[in-house]
Amino acid sequence: MGMEEWRVDVPAPAHVPADRVVDIRFAMGHVPNDRLDPYAETDALRAPGVPRLLFSPYPFSDKTCGTWCVSHYEDIRRVYEDNAHFSTEGVAQFQALAGETFPSIPLGVDPPDHGRYRRFLNSHFTPASLNRMEPQIRAMAVGMIEGFAGKGEVDIAFDFGRIFPVRVFLDLMGLPFSMFEQFLAWEYEILHSRDHGRMADAVRQVIAYLRGFVAEKQANPDDRLGSYIANGSIDGTPLTEDEIMGMTWFLWLGGLDTVASTISQMFRRMALDQALQQRLRDEPDLVNSAVEEFLRTQPLVNSFRLVKKDLDWDGVTLKAGDYITCLNSAGNFDPAQFRDPRTFDPARQANRHYTFVGGVHLCLGAHLARRELRILLDEFLKRVPTFRVKPGADTHVTPGLLSIRNLPIVWDVPATNRGAVHGLPEAS
Repeated sequence: MGMEEWRVDVPAPAHVPADRVVDIRFAMGHVPNDRLDPYAETDALRAPGVPRLLFSPYPFSDKTCGTWCVSHYEDIRRVYEDNAHFSTEGVAQFQALAGETFPSIPLGVDPPDHGRYRRFLNSHFTPASLNRMEPQIRAMAVGMIEGFAGKGEVDIAFDFGRIFPVRVFLDLMGLPFSMFEQFLAWEYEILHSRDHGRMADAVRQVIAYLRGFVAEKQANPDDRLGSYIANGSIDGTPLTEDEIMGMTWFLWLGGLDTVASTISQMFRRMALDQALQQRLRDEPDLVNSAVEEFLRTQPLVNSFRLVKKDLDWDGVTLKAGDYITCLNSAGNFDPAQFRDPRTFDPARQANRHYTFVGGVHLCLGAHLARRELRILLDEFLKRVPTFRVKPGADTHVTPGLLSIRNLPIVWDVPATNRGAVHGLPEAS
């Protein structure tokens, strides 16, 4: 693939040169493939002769316009760290589809106000807080794994990946698990339907629910994060209704999808790469660095920014009001930053990828996600023998959020374990 194949005759703003207008939706998580490395084609974005700034004219996220795109690690760093030129205003602003005007907090707020909100929320994501949560997270993972370990088969995406991290998140927030299926149905409409009418309808229902949730927590406070926000104050000043909803909505939106997709891709990789799986079994001390490498090689989100003022860059002019998208799907494989970037190295050190974005807007839940994945990898490999994709299963991936809907994996169960049920020693 290359520039000639990507060029399209699709309308773009007048200040965008025609030779920069391209179809690179394959790098933006829109096009499924069946490769071991689903992001392999993004190397073409850094090939000789390809401009560092390209323009995708197609709608993205909740936007109806196109966006500039950068794919080199250093260019992505520039966008994430240059708060004078690039703003998060309008990022994850799906609520605008339903006529809401509150921002998504903290992501949709620029410095210096961003720092106030980040400090307010950070108390629930500190190492000390995660240490208190870890026994419960571990028990949850072990209980779920032991529930199927003796069966020799599980749909790791649908029956585990989409459930385990969401259970952790709902417990953290104090949201009821009885709403699990409804929450995922709403989120699917918002993030994956690509139909603005359906998206707006789902957003309205979510926000109505969350407003009721906030009111209930204000009437009956508890020790969960949702109550902390609903009754919160910063520097002695109570949070406004918009601030409460901005935080509650944003955490709801971000807490249901990302770790689930990471789990599905992580297990797909191990099921297809038996040598990697065996090495992780033989060297359990690699769990932490292996999780980081799974994260680097599975960048789910290409985050965008709003251009705040005109900027000349790479021979083009970015105008105030334009959007620019950081293709983490390419930057995480830039050889200028990562040695032998297409090799999955579970022992890789200094692994400073952009899967959790970068700059001041580094993902609030990054440490929690890492903790969940490390616990899961550790406990799963202890309890389930060598696994593989079930024969005939579809292993296609859409390299973005909700990348794998179903992924059945199978393993050989020792005779003494057949029929083992949750909680019995045979499954542990």
